[in-house]
Amino acid sequence: MENLLDLSSRIIDSGNTDNPVPVNRVRNEISELADGLAIVESFSHCVTWDSGDGLVCFDASGSFSGEAVVGQIRTWRNSPITHLVYTHGHADHVGGSPAFAADAANRGNRAPHVVGHENVRNRLDRYRLTNNWNVLVNARQFGGIRPGTGVDIGYTKERFIPDDVLPPDTTFEADHLLTIGNETIELHHDRGETDDHLWGWMPRRKWLFTGDFVIWNFPNAGNPQKVQRYPLEWAAALRKMIAVGPELLLPAHGLPIEGRARIANVLDDIATALEDLVREVLGMMNSGATLDAIVHGVRVPETTLAKPYLRPFYDEPEFVIRNIWRQFGGWWDGAASRLKPAPDPALGAEVAALAGGAMRLAQRAVELANAGDLRLACHLADLAGWAAPDDPEVHEIRAEVYLRRRKAETSLMSKGIFSDAARRSQAVVERATGDTPSG
Repeated sequence: MENLLDLSSRIIDSGNTDNPVPVNRVRNEISELADGLAIVESFSHCVTWDSGDGLVCFDASGSFSGEAVVGQIRTWRNSPITHLVYTHGHADHVGGSPAFAADAANRGNRAPHVVGHENVRNRLDRYRLTNNWNVLVNARQFGGIRPGTGVDIGYTKERFIPDDVLPPDTTFEADHLLTIGNETIELHHDRGETDDHLWGWMPRRKWLFTGDFVIWNFPNAGNPQKVQRYPLEWAAALRKMIAVGPELLLPAHGLPIEGRARIANVLDDIATALEDLVREVLGMMNSGATLDAIVHGVRVPETTLAKPYLRPFYDEPEFVIRNIWRQFGGWWDGAASRLKPAPDPALGAEVAALAGGAMRLAQRAVELANAGDLRLACHLADLAGWAAPDDPEVHEIRAEVYLRRRKAETSLMSKGIFSDAARRSQAVVERATGDTPSG
């Protein structure tokens, strides 16, 4: 089997972003990394340590992969799974926990003791309160990925979180020591992607369990459809991790990393990228700049984004900038007309009347797209669609513009939202004509 640590070392040391082997793999296969330590690569990984008195697992993966993850663990060890640590409460990290409970029941064992930050329970309650909203958001975010495609996105069409997901038995506010045999696992809470995130540290073995603080993509600190992220606290957490001197880093997404200097360099690069963004955004905010000026004025260097663990293939810096603004400045973007705006259909109708009709706006959107200005093209395509919500010709053009926009993007989040926009216009065409639109 491929040596994951050798692979990650080659990629990091070479800086090769054209490596033919993907770094975020959903294989549902187990790999032993050290004596008594293994990882199952899934949409969210499960890292498993054999304590000698049972297995300790970090994260349960998602609802569609939990059973496969447990099955892979069982090809490696048959000991009871005594502990399940949630690095945070996202669906792809806790949704597979019923499979862990079922495994224990089938073997006549007690269900795993679940440990997590105190906010995990609040998160699970919020997910149940907003179940349909979260199902819709993730369907749009992942751009058409559905169960049955071989990619687990952590939820079903009906339930974002399984009803029988295992809640934490033990919770803590800041720090917690988990003592198993003669080993101690330090659990530390820091806000980053979520407000319920923890990272684990085994000081004797120098193993670091990072959860989603490291994902082998630009940090997911800006997701446009999810609740607040915390980029400055995220960077501070990475600095704490560097200080303890890890020699093996075990993420929940992407490849494990070995070597104290290599790990420190990776964590420092991620922290620095976030710190620089926060500093530049706050500097412009303090000077009175609007969100529009900041979004179009602050840039992460291309050399940073070219690093194999900082590529903007999931989230992207532009979205992180907006999250920094939201955290420190609220939701209003500084444009007075958008404080209490007119309805979108009214705005579209007025601009269409001035332009000579919705079709003229749509045609101009195509002209702009052909000229390479896809941002402005999408504005006009939206105005046209709002002005003529049932016009199949207008919406066929709008769908075309958004499909072109999708192809030009790198991040999965952008691709998913632009694909959804195209699908909505395609649905208008289908309702009006009964045909599947071109494009």
